[in-house]
Amino acid sequence: MQGGVRKKGNRWYYYFDAGKVNGKRKRIERKGGNTKKEALEALRKALYEFEKCGSLVSESDISVADYFDYWFKEYVLINCKYNTQRGYNLIIEKHIKPTLGIYKLKSLTPAMLQEFINKKYRNGFTKNTLKGFYGVLSGALKMAVYPYQFIKENPMQYVSMPKYNSLKKDNEDLKIITVDEFNKIVDRFPFGSSFYIPLQIAFNTGMRASEVCGLTWDCINLEEGKIKVEKIILKKGMQWCFGTPKTASSQREILIGKTLIDILKKHKKYQLENRLKYGEFYSNNLYKFEEINKKYSSTDLVCTKENGELVSTDSLKYLSRVVNYELGINFNFHSLRHTHATILLEAGANIKDIQKRLGHSKLATTMDTYSHITDKMNQDSVNIFEGVLSSKIK
Repeated sequence: MQGGVRKKGNRWYYYFDAGKVNGKRKRIERKGGNTKKEALEALRKALYEFEKCGSLVSESDISVADYFDYWFKEYVLINCKYNTQRGYNLIIEKHIKPTLGIYKLKSLTPAMLQEFINKKYRNGFTKNTLKGFYGVLSGALKMAVYPYQFIKENPMQYVSMPKYNSLKKDNEDLKIITVDEFNKIVDRFPFGSSFYIPLQIAFNTGMRASEVCGLTWDCINLEEGKIKVEKIILKKGMQWCFGTPKTASSQREILIGKTLIDILKKHKKYQLENRLKYGEFYSNNLYKFEEINKKYSSTDLVCTKENGELVSTDSLKYLSRVVNYELGINFNFHSLRHTHATILLEAGANIKDIQKRLGHSKLATTMDTYSHITDKMNQDSVNIFEGVLSSKIK
């Protein structure tokens, strides 16, 4: 694309031809400076910006730190859920920028990135954490090639994940508890405790902590025995609010049995009694659900304290500490999800139904997570087949 400079009065101006609009040539002319040299430099920058469709980021100057800020603003903040944004931001600020941020984006090599990943591995980061680092680097640098066109090739395509111990997950890794251990926990936090209802819901449904704490009564049908998972609770700054689950498969309907139905009916009556007892002192907090422009009050929540305040995912961390240190049970709240799935699998439930119940997007996720159970199921299948043959074949 051609352009030029010319002097008008005491100032120099640059100009160039843009695309045609309605068949007519469009010329752009701007003030370039006080000298011809300044005008030529301004023309060069303007032509570069025009070719890049308005991008002010120069490929030759952008650092890794600046690029990841750009990627976070232009992609992550627009396309990702809030919790994903927080996770990515932590990886960028605490890990990528301190180590790689000072380098120019175009100078990143596969060797540098492999060393970054390997160092995190040697420092003892878990496989899932390392996958997070790898995923952010791969995704961001792929977009740096296209559509942003800051670099010609993604160096992460040549980087490999270190191999972790390939032994199957066992009960200790997943922190699966027994029914007896669950009963001990419920004895410590009986009906009337803030944690009794979250414990029972998670144990009987396999729902995630954010899903349990985000339950409202309009999502529970006690007559038909169904719970609809359509939102989660999350914290933005200092404010608790509602958001949508991370994936479409997480939005689901879960059938519940008589045990949980009776517990929830009793709890609903208990909440009403507490509202009458506390009167004006019962919590009147509002919780926004921005995705559908709706607000819920404390009276809509299922998991509340006696005075109507939300039982949040932060509160559940205290529960886990008590169970671990006071009761001596290896536990976190997610243990209830794993325990629910394990009980179903060991009882012979259809694994496809369990996948839908847990909200896994892929059956492979369910199979991999509970491989120690599915391996046992495979062996049981062989034993069943052998039993049939032994009775039929002479």
